[in-house]
Amino acid sequence: METIQGGRFVWIDLQNPDRNDIEKLAEKYNFNALNIEDCMTKFELPKLDSYDDHFFVILHFPPLSQKVGISKNSQLSIFLGKDFLVTVHQGDLEPLVELVEICKTGSDQQRKNRLLEKSSGLLLHEIIDVLVDDLLHTSRKIIANLDEIEDRVFDETKPVARSIALLRREINRLRRIANPLKKFVLEITNNIKKFSEREDEQLVLYFDDVIDHIDKVIETLEESRETMEIYKDTDYVLSTEKTNKVLAVLTIIFTLAIPSTVIGTFYGMNVNLPGGLEDNSMILGPFTTFIIVILASAIPAILMFVYFKKLGWISS
Repeated sequence: METIQGGRFVWIDLQNPDRNDIEKLAEKYNFNALNIEDCMTKFELPKLDSYDDHFFVILHFPPLSQKVGISKNSQLSIFLGKDFLVTVHQGDLEPLVELVEICKTGSDQQRKNRLLEKSSGLLLHEIIDVLVDDLLHTSRKIIANLDEIEDRVFDETKPVARSIALLRREINRLRRIANPLKKFVLEITNNIKKFSEREDEQLVLYFDDVIDHIDKVIETLEESRETMEIYKDTDYVLSTEKTNKVLAVLTIIFTLAIPSTVIGTFYGMNVNLPGGLEDNSMILGPFTTFIIVILASAIPAILMFVYFKKLGWISS
């Protein structure tokens, strides 16, 4: 738990929170017990509860770094009043952790003063703004991945179905974050007015700018989703075409082998046949029977090949 004193308010940040610490804050600032339970839950649906002296909001953001194949969201719980701001999270929101370090150590004094010298509402705007900017950066990474997948879709030597499925899942996950986020930032904008100082009249405009960024994220994700659907259909069509070509080749090979299979079957029987072992005809020498069998197998296969070529079933 880090406690940072601002000019007119105090900022308390809890990473990997302990229930005792949150309960002490609840007694001091009169937090609702249900909101405390929501803070301790690692995954709670986004919500906003407004009270006379503060409001409580839960927002979801994607963590900046995560293992491949693991899909999870980072939850940020916020209590905001006129003279305090309490943030509760698991410590995996790196932009927020960096803000805490700046305010604690003063490594960037100018930015620290800008964050802490005015009101808790402005600090909340800064926190949400950097997290939304990170979300926008993540959505732009998806655009880069789309370009890579486009090249792989038209490259028959590289499988791409799994990559498409993983990226579609990532896009849907970010859409489930961005759409509720816009709704709750709008509600924060409406609720934060009563906790703002007169000199913070532009605070609503600041939050409107954040909403514009969220709209860009949503627009990017929608375009990416439509593009992914096109790539999925394209990959399916190309894969089907490739499979059909393979089946066509195998079918033609099997068809051309039918005459030799039939003749070989007859001459493999333990019965007397023309040109068999007991037949003494030596028209073409000692291999007369072998030559006759080869010709009887090859001629029908060649005739079928020419016929298939004429029908257009065999292309260059």
